[in-house]
Formats: sequence, structure tokens, C-alpha cells
Amino acid sequence: MKFTEEHEWLRVDGDLVVVGITDHASEQLGDIVFVELPEVETVVAKGDEIVVIESVKAASDIMAPLDGEIVEVNEKLNDNPGLVNEDAMGDAWFFKMKVDDLSALDDLMTEDEYKDFIE
Repeated sequence: MKFTEEHEWLRVDGDLVVVGITDHASEQLGDIVFVELPEVETVVAKGDEIVVIESVKAASDIMAPLDGEIVEVNEKLNDNPGLVNEDAMGDAWFFKMKVDDLSALDDLMTEDEYKDFIE
């Protein structure tokens, strides 16, 4: 897994990259009550706002971690946004994307680097 400074995790799954938020981010947000996912086939550039999360504390935007195309979204979050609080690093992934350049993952943090970053 790789991590961003915006508290997203990325996992390569075949030729796709699965993206979600970290446990740390879900704890900071508090109880999540709504997740607005992007449309499938949306082409995104790194830094584009693509997911909106609303919690009892605040609303937050999730940015595209890489350039590419959204190919699948986690429909489970439409009915159960609280899944992000229960399993942020697993079943509560947000979307899968086909990235323009997989080597861009090399610029992101490893798990140990992320742990140092949030301390």
C-alpha cells in the first residue's frame, strides 16, 4: 500500500489502483453520514476533488491521488457510509481507477513513512 499526505491509501489490484481513506482520517472525521462518489468513466487529474464525505463534524473533499479514469465505485457506501468508520482500510474503499502512469505510485509514502507523517 501507498499513502498520500491527504490521508488516502492506494493499493494496486491488477492493472487498477484501489483508493480509500486511512483509519487516521476516518477517526479525525468522526461518524460519517454521507459519501458522494464520482461517476464511473470520469477522467481525473491529480488533485481534482472527486469524493465528498460528510461527517457529524464536517464535510471533506477527497482529491484524486493520480491522473487516470474512475472505472468502479464502491456502491456499498451509498447505503452504508458508516462503513468507512468500521473498515476504512478494507471494505470501505471509495473507487478503483485506471492510472495513466503506475510509476507515479513511487512518489507516495510507504506505510512506515505515513506513520511517521501522522505522529
